Amino acid sequence: MLDDLKRLIDRSKRTVVFTGAGISTESGIPDFRSPGGIWSKNRVIYFDEFVRSRDARVEAWTRLFAGRGMLKNAQPNAGHRAVTKLVELGKVTHVITQNIDGLHQAAGVPASSVIEVHGNSTYAKCLACGRRHEFEDIEPAFKQTGEPPSCIECGGVVKSATISFGQAMPEEEMERAAEAVLACDLCLAIGSSLVVYPAAGLPIAAKRNGAKFVILTRDPTELDHLADLVINAEIGPTLAKVVGVN
Repeated sequence: MLDDLKRLIDRSKRTVVFTGAGISTESGIPDFRSPGGIWSKNRVIYFDEFVRSRDARVEAWTRLFAGRGMLKNAQPNAGHRAVTKLVELGKVTHVITQNIDGLHQAAGVPASSVIEVHGNSTYAKCLACGRRHEFEDIEPAFKQTGEPPSCIECGGVVKSATISFGQAMPEEEMERAAEAVLACDLCLAIGSSLVVYPAAGLPIAAKRNGAKFVILTRDPTELDHLADLVINAEIGPTLAKVVGVN
């Protein structure tokens, strides 16, 4: 199977990589869906509740700052490094990721090549004017006053730059992702359960447009029947062997 994957990559001229939580769990970041995952430990705060309720914002920010050390300390693993090498070799045109950890960029993939369809958890944004806010700037005041941050530019509600339940998907990123999958000849879905839509529809669009479709995950997915190749294995070690990284 690894020879088959290497052959598909070698033949490809425009590969798109689509990644999910599975590639980052090997860096110590827990996923959201599995037993013991983040969603099993905390209630979901929907976007509308976050916007209208001060208490919900306080709860959300308390959680975020309590768990931020885990993300800050996480390092790219062999899977991230393998994807980076494919980008550097000119094989991969875009990395579309459902992950919010910024590890693809930390591994060396240019930010211009990464499309974050679920946002990014390493900074915050004003929901009104879009101004970027760094956590280092807003965490001390929150911990001192207990008041959720507001925008220093316009006074609007500030939120982690992730896409919450009930929040609209980012239009620009989804448009770029759709263009990327329709232009590719190979789509590698890595570490994704492929059940969260509309993002999970992107590999399907690639396949329907004639691209080869490969799924690399530890567990079977509902889209396995559409794939040209399915590999159920550890992601980092598998990609490291195929691409040739440590």
